[in-house]
Amino acid sequence: MALRAVFTRVLPQARSLRAAVITRAPAPFSTAAVAPRDEEAEWEAAFLEATDSFSGDSDHTESSEALRALVKSGLLKHTDLRDRPDRFFKAHRLLARHAVREGPGFWIRFTVHYNLCFGTVLAVGGPEQVAAMADVEARGQLGCFALTERLAGVQSGLVVETTATYDKDSKEFVLHSPSEGSLKNWISQGHVADKAVVLADTTVDDQRVGPHAFLMDLASPGVSTGDMGVKTTGNDLDNAWIAFDNVRVPRTALLNGHCDVDEATGGYVLKTQGVKPFEMIGQRLYTGRVAVAQAALAFRSQLFDVTKAYADNKSIPDVARTGAAPKLSGIPQLKALFAEADETAALLEDFVNKCEDRLAPLLRTGAVPDEELAHAIATAKVKAVEHSIDLAWRLKQEVGSYALMGSSGFKHLDFLNCCKFAEGDSRILMQKMARDRLRKFAADLKAGAADDGTEEARLAGELAAALAPARGDKAQQAALWDEHYLLVYALAEQMMDRTIREF
Repeated sequence: MALRAVFTRVLPQARSLRAAVITRAPAPFSTAAVAPRDEEAEWEAAFLEATDSFSGDSDHTESSEALRALVKSGLLKHTDLRDRPDRFFKAHRLLARHAVREGPGFWIRFTVHYNLCFGTVLAVGGPEQVAAMADVEARGQLGCFALTERLAGVQSGLVVETTATYDKDSKEFVLHSPSEGSLKNWISQGHVADKAVVLADTTVDDQRVGPHAFLMDLASPGVSTGDMGVKTTGNDLDNAWIAFDNVRVPRTALLNGHCDVDEATGGYVLKTQGVKPFEMIGQRLYTGRVAVAQAALAFRSQLFDVTKAYADNKSIPDVARTGAAPKLSGIPQLKALFAEADETAALLEDFVNKCEDRLAPLLRTGAVPDEELAHAIATAKVKAVEHSIDLAWRLKQEVGSYALMGSSGFKHLDFLNCCKFAEGDSRILMQKMARDRLRKFAADLKAGAADDGTEEARLAGELAAALAPARGDKAQQAALWDEHYLLVYALAEQMMDRTIREF
């Protein structure tokens, strides 16, 4: 019930928002969406035509070749994330609706290439490295993003154990996987990619300078990969583990927009004061979370559209024998579910679109979202995904054997599960929200203003009291945090509900 609580309070707003929002959501597999200019309508039509024939039943090679052709076409440029963020996000929304029919494989392959890999080059690469992306487009080369490791990654706070040590004599970095736990894991497009952005804990002149990003040729000597195995869906996408055995890459492999290694002295140079390169790499999580939220909403919308079209034409027995056989979509519980989905989708679409609108100017300038926007984007990601999972699962329970048919789209519901743990697992994001709120509670308490009478403040105070016996002992605090996990998530839910109401 907590998932739907906010919608119960704000559904009246949803009806008024629907007309404004619907023009932003693309029609299924068509060019019917309203575009601000003829140029945009033409671009959307060309993009849909170029991607309409992709098949989720293809193998890694066929699927990757399809993306190579799309990259080479120039329909979406690597710099559009900065120069045309509206087009970047629209491309993601259009492809997400295909996932109902073909599965999530191509959408994930697409966003890994454009957002995670070359979006990182755009964010932290130097001018020459950014300019070189045009050659990648011309060649139709593909990229992957090697952050997550078996024992580290996004869920551990962006920690990495892969090492990058600068060799001053050869002017090379040596990338190495020091343990089984440091192997890069679940790297989408990891088998077929030409390029890889690799995140590694970097040491220069015997001094650790933290995680940095490197752009390298994945075919370099010393790189080995292995397949993660058959998945429940999206098997046209290759997912690999990647290991580095003292792999040597040139000094220029370091993405050097904000930092570099001096070629003459071999010393580390921070080029942009006050900006840590890893903070800028985190920018990809913000764009990714918005894209994931939009993808979840688009998938859910398309699944409901397809199912409703079936239900509107499916006759069911009239037990009262009153005349014409009623349709499946007229069953009270299914009719109510369609109405709920239509109304609540408007609210979430509007909220996510506002997050995109606030983020877009920052992408153009390279700025990092402030705390308010970062929290709103995390909220958008969690709520859009969890809302879509909830509605899609409930829909599946109401349509009988139709949900078992391969053409229904329900076999690809694990796309939403992919969305759940992509760009920060929903539960991890909610725990961070609760921790942030506790810090604010402590500051407000010190200032004499901790209790503003809201349910959110009450829950923050209750959680703070539950953790108080730890008296700063981190191990005991962690144990109490786990013990009171329901309180943690209840606090996060209140925060997200407030954010959606106020944003």
